[in-house]
Amino acid sequence: MTSSPNNLAILVLSDGTFLQGKSFGLRGTVYGEIVFNTGITGYQEVMTDPSYHGQLVIFTYPELGNTGVNPNDQEAEKPYLKGVIARNITHKPSNWRLTENLNNWLEKEKVVGIYDLDTRALVRHLREFGTMNAAICSNSKYTPDQLLENLKDFPSMEGLNLASEVSTSKAYKWDKTTAVDFDKRLKPLPSKCLKVAAIDFGIKRSILNRFVSHGCEVEVFPVDVNFEELEDLSPDGVFLSNGPGDPAAVEQGITLAKRLISETEIPIFGICLGHQILGLALGGKTFKLPYGHRGLNHPCGKTGQIEITSQNHGFALEASSLNPKIVEITHLNLNDQTVAAFKMINRSVFGVQYHPEASPGPHDADHHFSHFVALMSERR
Repeated sequence: MTSSPNNLAILVLSDGTFLQGKSFGLRGTVYGEIVFNTGITGYQEVMTDPSYHGQLVIFTYPELGNTGVNPNDQEAEKPYLKGVIARNITHKPSNWRLTENLNNWLEKEKVVGIYDLDTRALVRHLREFGTMNAAICSNSKYTPDQLLENLKDFPSMEGLNLASEVSTSKAYKWDKTTAVDFDKRLKPLPSKCLKVAAIDFGIKRSILNRFVSHGCEVEVFPVDVNFEELEDLSPDGVFLSNGPGDPAAVEQGITLAKRLISETEIPIFGICLGHQILGLALGGKTFKLPYGHRGLNHPCGKTGQIEITSQNHGFALEASSLNPKIVEITHLNLNDQTVAAFKMINRSVFGVQYHPEASPGPHDADHHFSHFVALMSERR
């Protein structure tokens, strides 16, 4: 890829910050919330994670695309982010699993990219001034001033219910497992499959794989599934998935969680957005983090047992809003002391803010799946 004027791209932030770089992926103009991910690996998993829907993602690792892309590393059928921002990209990847290079794949999937920027300075700017909206333009359609003017009308992530935009349109069953060797450490699987009803707010395939690897029979339901449908299924457990947007705006999910908690004894497990929905259903409140948690090395714990975790979220539960008579906070994010996990004191209900399936990331937190299986097995 050359550096001719035809290859130029610009990035404009809503506070007026302007940077010039080079285009890759699809040539075009996109607007979204600009965030950063500090992981060294797993760029394809990040790009296909529905939780990044509507966002422009800065990858802080300076080289992107070294291992190309392949179908097995996708967390969904397609990328969900709107734009990719990188320091440098590789056009000659090397990996025995690759089927395509990153640039060609992003172009085919209609994702706009910009590289040759000082991403370190850009991330420092966001850490100081907070996450904001931004625009990438690589088709010379707009000037920086025009992009800045357009950003004034672009909505904030607060108040947006994006889960309905990424959820499945109809229920389906999932039977694939995780192809990794750490499963040999699992305890013996239950003699009978445990039925898990997974509510899709933007679910990752790796989460579904972990449930199957832990001996569960999984059926995935759309975001608008009603209480009666789940009651008719008589699942052993209900799972509330990760997803994008403002958790307080996912009113259907909050209402469903309230009814499941108040009208059944079914074990419930929530991850990321699902964790926040559970907290809201229990009377808690959420707030938007200054620049979110997105990376693979966030330490979480509370009682001396520390997990290094994979995280991707821009909102969090207010600890003071959770009623200590019914909720116990079990894990804190040790970087900023925000709520990382909680459980109900007298019910088999718990939520985890981070991603125990860790794709990408460390496997420290996989035991949360084992815990959910144990809760379901005890009730059966």
